[in-house]
Amino acid sequence: MSHRTNRLALLAGAAVIAGGSAAGWTTEAQADELVLYCSPQEEWCQQVVTEFERETGIRVAMTRKSSGETYAQIKAEADNPRGDVWWGGTGDPHLVAAEEDLTEPYESPMLPELHDWAIAQYEASDGKTVGIYAGALGFGYNTELLAEKGLEAPACWADLIKPEFKGEVQMANPNSSGTAYTALATFVQLMGEDEGFEYLKGLHANINQYTRSGSAPITAAARGETMIGIVFQHDAVTQKVAGFPIEVVSPCEGTGYEIGSMSLIKGSRNPENARTFYDFVLRADIQSMAREVAAYQVPSNTNAEAPPESPDFDSITLIDYDFKTFGSSDVRARLLERWDNEVGSLPN
Repeated sequence: MSHRTNRLALLAGAAVIAGGSAAGWTTEAQADELVLYCSPQEEWCQQVVTEFERETGIRVAMTRKSSGETYAQIKAEADNPRGDVWWGGTGDPHLVAAEEDLTEPYESPMLPELHDWAIAQYEASDGKTVGIYAGALGFGYNTELLAEKGLEAPACWADLIKPEFKGEVQMANPNSSGTAYTALATFVQLMGEDEGFEYLKGLHANINQYTRSGSAPITAAARGETMIGIVFQHDAVTQKVAGFPIEVVSPCEGTGYEIGSMSLIKGSRNPENARTFYDFVLRADIQSMAREVAAYQVPSNTNAEAPPESPDFDSITLIDYDFKTFGSSDVRARLLERWDNEVGSLPN
């Protein structure tokens, strides 16, 4: 099966899932229900659901999928929306959904409390999505596996294509993962498009697996199943804080970052409950709770307390990531098609 077929299969799979049912889904709007599509880590999704249900009495039917998969599902359901809110995941597919009129604008009373980068996401989408957290791209490596092989620790993107790391690197598939699409877009912006794709071809030679989930590579590294995982740095921090032999790297050349976002799904069955949830998760007290479930993203509310273990953006060399361009439907589709044709289709 070709990688292009694989990408279409991912979208088709999302459509099949969309056609199924989940606990709490109904055919009519219910005053005490909400259908949530959640893209951050499972524990954080569950925490937010539990707290929201406790405070409001609104029952939540939650489905957790990666950003790319959630976008595909919302698009597949456009004629008959099942979800009410899409919470979290990289901002690029949220911007694509906004451009394709799959989501709708909402001016929350919480907006004045948010960081400028969160507001910038709101303005770029004409009010259809908003930033809820930020995270810098990077990688993590297993220190024990590195020592066993006697290799020098990687510190830069350029290190990951060295021959000694052949078969030692893992990243997600950019068709299903917002993390991996951010990596693709980062390399294009950092190096130039043609040079970025040459880098991705070199990286492919060292990749042992393209996962569906963006955080899966660092989980595999923590378990000793791969040496290096390309992920958002906060996901590597999660594994390190849990006691695994993971070292977190902010690449020396500079790196891209995500604005994890939230969108209201157009034509949803529970719009009032959706807006209630929207305001709820923008609150400082709710965002500050993320540390309790080892979610180390930087919160968007200026009054929220970021965990001390969170990556320090002031010490990371960040590129001037062009969210609007690389979050556009045409650019995203073109880059993914080029990745399928020039990178994903290559033999290992």
